[in-house]
Amino acid sequence: MFLGSRSRLRAAVIAAAVGAGVLAAAIPAAAAPAAGTRSYLVITAPGDTAGAKTAVSSNGGTVWSSYDAIGVVVAHSGAADFATRMRTVTGVQKVGATRTSDVPAEAANPPVPTSPSQATPATGEPVRTDMSQIGADRAWAVNTGSSSVTVGVLDTGVDDQHADLAPNFDSANSASCAYGKLDTRTGSWRDTGSHGTHVAGTIAAAKNGRGMVGVAPGVKVASVRIAEKPSGLFFPENTICAMVFSGDRGFEVTNNSYYTDPWLFNCPDNADQDAILEGVKRAVAYAEGKGVLNVAAAGNENYNLANKSSDSSSPNDSTPSSRTVTNACLSVPTEVSGVVSVASINSSNTKSSFSNFGTDKIHVAAPGDSVYSTIPGGRYTTMSGTSMASPHVAGVAALLKSTNPTATPAQLRALLANQADDLGCTDSRCSGTSAKNNFFGEGRVDAFAAVDTGTPPGGGAFENTTDVAIPDAGAAVTSSIAVTGVSGNAPATLKVDVNIVHTYRGDLVVDLIAPDGTAYRLKASNNDSADNVVATYTVNASSEVANGTWKLQVQDVARQDTGYINSWKLTF
Repeated sequence: MFLGSRSRLRAAVIAAAVGAGVLAAAIPAAAAPAAGTRSYLVITAPGDTAGAKTAVSSNGGTVWSSYDAIGVVVAHSGAADFATRMRTVTGVQKVGATRTSDVPAEAANPPVPTSPSQATPATGEPVRTDMSQIGADRAWAVNTGSSSVTVGVLDTGVDDQHADLAPNFDSANSASCAYGKLDTRTGSWRDTGSHGTHVAGTIAAAKNGRGMVGVAPGVKVASVRIAEKPSGLFFPENTICAMVFSGDRGFEVTNNSYYTDPWLFNCPDNADQDAILEGVKRAVAYAEGKGVLNVAAAGNENYNLANKSSDSSSPNDSTPSSRTVTNACLSVPTEVSGVVSVASINSSNTKSSFSNFGTDKIHVAAPGDSVYSTIPGGRYTTMSGTSMASPHVAGVAALLKSTNPTATPAQLRALLANQADDLGCTDSRCSGTSAKNNFFGEGRVDAFAAVDTGTPPGGGAFENTTDVAIPDAGAAVTSSIAVTGVSGNAPATLKVDVNIVHTYRGDLVVDLIAPDGTAYRLKASNNDSADNVVATYTVNASSEVANGTWKLQVQDVARQDTGYINSWKLTF
């Protein structure tokens, strides 16, 4: 199910030579599937599907689509024992039903979603909190992204006519994979809801003086619709189709703001779910092998993915029931190897209440609370969820690829992690260090760092990561940064990123001290009992010469709580 709400973060056939990218243009009309028809994944060795396809027909099924390069056949059958019989066929490795409901009638001849009438977006593009939080506004002054980079939005579809999306929309590489079969008819990629259009805007809404600006407003977005209608669900064969298409079309990045239905977690001790795991894993690996970095939402269940015990929400296409699960059970695609799993933070840089977490499960974090972005018909709205956090990371990855065009997916993953801004733990469930923990992984992604070549307009970024202890109810302490090579005065929008670990942040007074000794108050003491100060402040320092020694000054003005300056950064 698509990952748009707080309760759940959702939101002609590929030819035999899939690796060659030979694609049929459209789905021919066919008879609606009979009642009781189910969909199955039949898994074989890659490149060895011929025997399995023959066996499908002789065992009461039909081949719906196939991905020969990865050894995955999608079959339909109304026979109750179809999977049991196919598991005995020589060369067949795994077989599993992809859903617990019938294949919908719409699969036979999917209607093309209509294009809504378009409103004219208001003029003006105020910088949104989420964009300044990750430094996207600073990145735009350096590099808005390359038009040779394409981000695939695997979702409910995208409104390609929206005024903020049309300039960057790649219709030639857009399609639908709903119902598990590729459909490249014009408009098949359009939104059947609003979730995918919202995601697309966060990634690459144009910098055109209207509405809002995406993280990477110079890159292209392509839509691969995987949500079915009317169910709105994202079944495994749809994900597999979209991943293979993404690889064959040469996308640099995909965004996956959903979990693959109908199981929140797929367990390898269940034959059906084991086949789903294998099929999706192979499709993800195929896409990455073609140069695609896959980014996914971590989920909205406020669940510790590293300590699984139960699931009461699955299957979500029929009647859910409570079941015991273990850490061997995976949410896909976010827990598949190689996929960048994204947690959500709010405007205070703390974990969003709904965001999933887990040691070595979260790679990075990004804003996902009340994110303003595009929706169909030229309109805009705010949405919350890890679905909204993930496209921020996809956008930063697109900027990285724009700056580093030869970077591999593995290198892009490393850059995302290395450039992320540390975020310390924020409650008792959080474990790890500020450099890496189970809430935020490697930290909050940094769009400016993705494009910073060392000589951005106005200067650069300077950081001090040496710890400085803050005495309890004691004298003020300072941490210094020597700024060199920046001409003229500091900007009116000098960015000060502060990371202070402390057990009662209300005790702290924080000031920025300019080279001439002028103090700029960043934070006063108050009654805020929460831990840590992890924040970005904007200071009008235009009267100060940029070069010189700047200091972060911190004083604890009350007793009983302690901490230290973990790091801080100036960006000119």
